[in-house]
Amino acid sequence: MRELLDKKGGFRKLHSFTLATIIQLETLRYCRRFITHDIREAGEKFYDPRGRQYDQMVQAARSGRQNIIEGSERSATSKDTEMRLTDVARASLSELRGDYEVLILDTGDLPWSVHSADAQAVNAVSLDPAPFTDDMVHESARHALEQRKKYARWLDCDDGVVVANAMLVIIGRALNMLNRQIEAQGKTFEKTGGFSERLTARRMQARGRSTEPPPDCPLCGRAMRKRSSIQGDFWGCPDFPDCRGTRPAGRR
Repeated sequence: MRELLDKKGGFRKLHSFTLATIIQLETLRYCRRFITHDIREAGEKFYDPRGRQYDQMVQAARSGRQNIIEGSERSATSKDTEMRLTDVARASLSELRGDYEVLILDTGDLPWSVHSADAQAVNAVSLDPAPFTDDMVHESARHALEQRKKYARWLDCDDGVVVANAMLVIIGRALNMLNRQIEAQGKTFEKTGGFSERLTARRMQARGRSTEPPPDCPLCGRAMRKRSSIQGDFWGCPDFPDCRGTRPAGRR
């Protein structure tokens, strides 16, 4: 019989996690560069990490990445929770995509058409597999930064509209990956169940292996069921609590 617990983790090898890491880092950088307030007296600008727009975008980007991590870690005991958290990651990144879209519109520009050369070029970037060995945190971080270089042409641009458009495409790609992950998680759950389903099957199998025939209840005569308590196993009446007949396990 298969193990009760699935393998957990493994999120660092997911392309969706790599993109979510890039998205969180670049959202922090975007906000520092372009979410600004005018100081008219000094003729300068500054970023305000306590500003609502700044905070909401940063938190949405963080939620996207962190819920991929948490969902993967919870996969060992709850496939349902894994799917729910992956869906939260998807919803958070969708919210962030909406913010970038409005920021572009606020400048009087339009988001790139999917048919534009830049949109197609960003979307065509091929991510390398994650060849991790025994230093997962270090190697995962290095891998994300290496993949980020592939988008540097757009993300390092001084034009905030170009950066926001590139982020729209990258986020859209991450969302497509998360959609496929949720579908795969659902199919796995349908096929193998989760921890609670396998635990029930394990209990039923253990009961089926029992060769000890059940005794009759001393009070009502019905075939008894084996039960467990802190004192150990015992035979109990199936009509409990209406009938409270018991027998010690191992005795007729």
